[in-house]
Amino acid sequence: MTFKIEQIHHVAYRCNDAKETVEWYTKNLNMDFILAFAENQVPSTKEPDPYMHIFLDAGNDNVLAFFELPTQPKMGRDENTPTWVQHIALRVHDRDTLLAAKKQLEENDVDVLGITNHGVFHSIYFFDPNGHRIELTYDDITAKAKIAQITEEIKYEMLDEWTKTKRAPKHTAFLHAEEFEAKKDN
Repeated sequence: MTFKIEQIHHVAYRCNDAKETVEWYTKNLNMDFILAFAENQVPSTKEPDPYMHIFLDAGNDNVLAFFELPTQPKMGRDENTPTWVQHIALRVHDRDTLLAAKKQLEENDVDVLGITNHGVFHSIYFFDPNGHRIELTYDDITAKAKIAQITEEIKYEMLDEWTKTKRAPKHTAFLHAEEFEAKKDN
C-alpha cells in the first residue's frame, strides 16, 4: 500500500430537519455546532439537489455531520438490519460522566437503555430525533488488560471460525460474562 488513513475526517448521516438536529445535539449531548453549508447542486455529482449540510463537534477533531434533503423521499432505514446494529458510538470520560449524561437525557424525555457492560467498555443507548441509534460509552479500567488477551492469533482464529460456521466463537466470551450473569440474577 502507498497510503495509510490518518483518521476519520467526518461521518455523515441524513436528518429530517437540520435545525432540529443541531438543537437536539447541542441540548442533549453538548456538541458544538461548528459549520453549515448549503447548495442547490451536489458538488461531487453535479446533480441538482438542494441540501443543508451541518457539522457538529464530537471532540478531539472528530466531526459528526448531517444532510437535510428536502426534495428526496422521506428518510427510512434498512428494514433488514436490526435497529441495534447501525449506531453512532461516542466516548465520554468515565462512569460518572456517563451517569450524568443518562440523567440529563432522561430529564429531556429521551428513552435510555443501559448501562450495558461490554467487558472493555460500558454503554447507554438511545435514539436521536432522526431515528439514529446513539451509544455513549466509557472504557473500563480493565480494558487494556482484557484487550491484551485477544492476540493477533486469536482474532484471526475467530474470524476464520466465524467465516466457516457463522456461529460465535467462544474466544472472547469473557467480555460479556458479567453482563449476561447480571441478567440471570434479575
